[in-house]
Amino acid sequence: APTLVPSRAALVIPGPKGERIVPAEQYWIGPGIDITRMNVLQPNEILTAIRIPSTMAGAQFYFEKVRDRQVWDFALVNVASAIVVSGDTIQKARLVVNAVAATPRRLANVETAIIGKPRNEATADMAGKMAVEGAQTLRHNAYKVPLMRNLVQRAIRRAGAPWTS
Repeated sequence: APTLVPSRAALVIPGPKGERIVPAEQYWIGPGIDITRMNVLQPNEILTAIRIPSTMAGAQFYFEKVRDRQVWDFALVNVASAIVVSGDTIQKARLVVNAVAATPRRLANVETAIIGKPRNEATADMAGKMAVEGAQTLRHNAYKVPLMRNLVQRAIRRAGAPWTS
């Protein structure tokens, strides 16, 4: 079986040719690669497991989806985070947004910027602003920029146990 760097999330995909282990960041494909598919799944394959690295043990997780109508509706923007905190200091973080581009986007620059910072309003505000720096909107979707900024801020504030400033 293929091995992965233990600090990376991995997806387990069994199929007729055996089991594949795919790094999470390589699962989604965009229209520039194949306009007919959204992910790397081949015919008769199915995603059966997601392996979270042990380096994220004890992480506080947060997910929020903003949509127009019901829960099954497409997201306008969503955010997922895993944050490891020691005291009130952020030790490790993973932040991903979706519905702002053709594939989910990991915010590695924001993750790096919040490491070692206190989990407070100032850090949340900085992360939200950084997440949308350089955002390029299309004709009718500029509303996604403040949505994304606010969701990133909320992920920093709220992941896991309640937080107060």
